[in-house]
Amino acid sequence: MIVANASEVKPETRMLIDGKLVDAASGKVFDNVNPATEEVLGVVADGSEDDMRRAIAAARRAFDHTDWSTDRSFRQHCLGQLQDAIESEQEAFREELILEVGCPRRVTYGPQLDAPLEGALRYPAKLIDSFEWETDLGDADALGMPMSRRVWKEAAGVVGAIVPWNYPFEVSLNKLGQALATGNTVVLKPAPDTPWNATRLGRLIAENTDIPAGVVNVVTSSDHLVGEALTVSPQVDLISFTGSTAVGKRIMEKGASTMKRLFLELGGKSATIVLEDADFSQALMSGLAVCFHAGQGCAIQTRMLLPRSRYAEGVEILKAAMSAVPFGDPQDPEVIMGPVISAKQRERVLSYIEKGVAEGATLSLGGGRPASQPKGWYVEPTLFSDVDNSMTIAQEEIFGPVLVVIPFDDDDDAVRIANDSKYGLAGGVFSGSFDRALALTRRIRAGVMSVNGGAPYGPDVPFGGYKDSGVGRQNGTAGFEMYLETKSVAWPQQ
Repeated sequence: MIVANASEVKPETRMLIDGKLVDAASGKVFDNVNPATEEVLGVVADGSEDDMRRAIAAARRAFDHTDWSTDRSFRQHCLGQLQDAIESEQEAFREELILEVGCPRRVTYGPQLDAPLEGALRYPAKLIDSFEWETDLGDADALGMPMSRRVWKEAAGVVGAIVPWNYPFEVSLNKLGQALATGNTVVLKPAPDTPWNATRLGRLIAENTDIPAGVVNVVTSSDHLVGEALTVSPQVDLISFTGSTAVGKRIMEKGASTMKRLFLELGGKSATIVLEDADFSQALMSGLAVCFHAGQGCAIQTRMLLPRSRYAEGVEILKAAMSAVPFGDPQDPEVIMGPVISAKQRERVLSYIEKGVAEGATLSLGGGRPASQPKGWYVEPTLFSDVDNSMTIAQEEIFGPVLVVIPFDDDDDAVRIANDSKYGLAGGVFSGSFDRALALTRRIRAGVMSVNGGAPYGPDVPFGGYKDSGVGRQNGTAGFEMYLETKSVAWPQQ
């Protein structure tokens, strides 16, 4: 087993503001805690609203008074420098993420680190060359005069990028890649639970790239409301937020007074539909996704819908599979499930489990704190059967290793149940008939869908949801355009 500890990781404890690595103006710091051991890893600058305002002002100056927004080749150059700098410290990022996020080492070789590092900067940097920054609409008469007409795409301005704790590096890099490639300046606000990966990015930008002062700022704080200064500031043009639906709604409300542009990637309660003709030995393994990184993913399919004719069989397969999930020390390369992020989050998950039992669902597996893990914020892999879709555990996002299994009668009933949710982020369909699976997929009101185990993931794949799951898309050309304004221009024909 590979064992890392705080002494093996040299974190960056300072913020990046206006091109300089700085402590909080107040001199305050706050603890960064390892969720697997409950031990303090070290400290980081505890920024205040004054620090945030300085960062916003720096981003505003950099956008208004440099050619960052118009010099595309220079932006490509800088993104390439940042890519090289991150790769030079890739293994330090890995150890740091395992320690501060509690994510299993195995997960860092996928979406927690290696997958976004492969494309989150490279894809938008390459798109700079092929994107239609200017469109010729052709000549036409307008108001009795022949006109030449163009549409230009321009950077939105100053972006407030607010990042969650579950996949902090992945989300930060995707936001930075698209925002910077399109010519914006950025104030990055990481979650207080996972600050070091963001401050490391800040140091690499300051020391290893030609990115001008103020183009990227990183402000860490123990106070969630420090990030709200981004939402209410008239100097910030766009908020790019990934996190809970409740906070997303607050951002919409607070940002209304300054007409904020918004990209909001929010919660989910996604459903997997397994039809009776599906290969159960393959399809039901998708239910193990709730154990991947302890179920702390917005797009994880936490509702599994099984046909009544095979319901009991399916529950037994799921129970056996989840019982065998390797969980525990995130340093163990075989583990796929570590702790949840905090004591508060563990209590939240356990309270939902209690509510599920109280409302009449059958607790088929787990449901408590594992005896094998006396330290750390762990929750057992948990399976509920005999679940009605109206129950709280079927309607609300738990963000823990909890799978609920719901029976359905036929295809129409399965679609009805899957769509009976305020969320619409992701989902999946398994069937022995590809055409049947595709037909049901078209009827599900969700932004990201898997057919027979397909993985709609990558820097060129738009990611986001319907309904309470958010506004806009991350990645792909749709995500690229989230950070752009549209300007229509006309002049008399020459």
